[in-house]
Amino acid sequence: MLGTSARIGEVIAIRRRDVDVTSATPSIRISGTIVTHRGSPRIRQGHPKTAKSRRTVAIPTFTAEAVRRRLTRLDDSSLDALLFCSREGTPLMTNNVRRQLRRVLDLAGFSGVTPHLFRRTVATATSNEAGVDLAAELLGHTDPAITIQHYIRRNEMVNPATAEMLDRVFKRAS
Repeated sequence: MLGTSARIGEVIAIRRRDVDVTSATPSIRISGTIVTHRGSPRIRQGHPKTAKSRRTVAIPTFTAEAVRRRLTRLDDSSLDALLFCSREGTPLMTNNVRRQLRRVLDLAGFSGVTPHLFRRTVATATSNEAGVDLAAELLGHTDPAITIQHYIRRNEMVNPATAEMLDRVFKRAS
């Protein structure tokens, strides 16, 4: 999730065919999500939450390495094999993934970390480094206002140049 900015359902819907870890720019295609309709089994829906959410994301080295390791562990060699699935090869339940993540993070001494926090962290880091438009594009948002309102943590530190400026201005006055 940290390497793609994808929603939890989008991550567990990644198939072997959606992954390219051999090119110069490794990437993952976000092209579906896992859904559960009342009274029906979990399925991979052939599209993510919105049309704009369908995207190919260049992934950082740490994610490419993790995906390569995961690919070597898959029993199913078909292109439609889910990267993350149950022992039977069926889609995972998002609630189970959340619970497992919470358990592992609690054991590591981290509390309050959710899958959505990963998405917000990626949005904030991307916005800080390259601007809100790129953050919105990475998250698959149609409007950067959504990214600003719900995902980017506002930096409350005013530019430190103001302190230097005030030193200069008021030094002259005394």
